[in-house]
Amino acid sequence: MKTSRWTLPNLLTGFRFVAAPVLLWLAWHGYGIAFMMLLAIAFLTDLLDGFAARLSGQVSEFGATLDSWADVITYLTIAICCWWLWPEVVGREWLYVLLVVASCLLPAIAGVVKFGCFTSYHTWAVKLAAASMGSTLYVLFLGGPEWPFRIAAVVCILAAIEELLLTLILAEPESNVRSIWFILRRHSH
Repeated sequence: MKTSRWTLPNLLTGFRFVAAPVLLWLAWHGYGIAFMMLLAIAFLTDLLDGFAARLSGQVSEFGATLDSWADVITYLTIAICCWWLWPEVVGREWLYVLLVVASCLLPAIAGVVKFGCFTSYHTWAVKLAAASMGSTLYVLFLGGPEWPFRIAAVVCILAAIEELLLTLILAEPESNVRSIWFILRRHSH
């Protein structure tokens, strides 16, 4: 029996696909506060979708892949929107913005090159990177200091390096991998 893809976790993830063009519209028209409010809701759905999947027993390969695609779309949308809304801040922090975008794109590209599909590891490091980036964006773009965003960008790159190493190590793609240490320990037994 085939299970439905219209589950609460997938609907929460799907919200980010719907939010992306609205975020772009808000940024293009200069609605910075509305952009930040909708982005907060998108971040919340990213936090809740995996939690809902585990609680309801609806963890799936489809959901993991959908979540990874939503993450990439969300981060690329954020980069474009922030450039439109706060070009002086993005210009000043261009290196760190580039690191964040690279941390999102490079693991995805590596997975497509090696496996012919999008990887969805969802490591602890990626979860930490997403949480730190989500919170420090608000600090940076609402007038706070730059250093929290810069630290979060480095955390994003470290998480991306772990994902790239996982792609090199694994013979086939896996979803919901805790960390590279979990895989290395599994291979040593």
